[in-house]
Amino acid sequence: MAIALTTLVEEAERFLSAARISDYCPNGLQVEGRPQVRRIVSGVTASQALLDAAVEAEADVVLVHHGYFWKGEDACITGIKRRRLQTLLSNDISLLAYHLPLDLHAEVGNNVQLARQLDITVEGPLDPNNPRIVGLVGSLDEPMSARDFARRVQEVLGREPLLVEGEGMIRKIGWCTGGGQGYIDNAIAAGVDLYLTGEASEQTFHSARENGISFIAAGHHATERYGVQALGDYLARRFALEHLFIDCPNPI
Repeated sequence: MAIALTTLVEEAERFLSAARISDYCPNGLQVEGRPQVRRIVSGVTASQALLDAAVEAEADVVLVHHGYFWKGEDACITGIKRRRLQTLLSNDISLLAYHLPLDLHAEVGNNVQLARQLDITVEGPLDPNNPRIVGLVGSLDEPMSARDFARRVQEVLGREPLLVEGEGMIRKIGWCTGGGQGYIDNAIAAGVDLYLTGEASEQTFHSARENGISFIAAGHHATERYGVQALGDYLARRFALEHLFIDCPNPI
């Protein structure tokens, strides 16, 4: 079955409420391809590796979390930007990208989906007073050590996380997928036992250690694999389309 590209884009926009969210990049249709859609290929980032795989898979749409045209970047179409756009345009493939709308969504969002993967019960936002912070707070059914939870993260995400082990057992957890290490102080203020994100900065270690909490950096890419898969699955079910998630390995 095929549907119009415009129909697919309209439904994604409605489902994610994308127009209401201020972001660092344009959300939605970033590159327009053929007018009819039968097959969606999803991935975390619109890298050349993903685009080449999408061409091989005969995709009509590439759906990603990290797309193009970020604020502050050089607008010139040269180098890797030229090659990526040329791949999409020469193969008549559309690029559909959602950044913060995909982090925030209560059903298919990166943060909610990661919680489901790790068996964390969502309790609320990481900082209710700051809506721009997309992280969440939740709890485990039973307390466990930081090392045991880190092993769970490794088993689920398929990579060994960086662990800063704090004091005591883990029950209350704060998390923000991707590059959310700067929110560790918000997590500390929320009274968590452990803060989980994708990346770490030098000062993150000191914040965790001096406040007695545990910290895990599990990888930007690894923590953000699940939202785009869930969105692709939703759109495929909604319109009886084919959907293939392609994971291009990234150790960061």
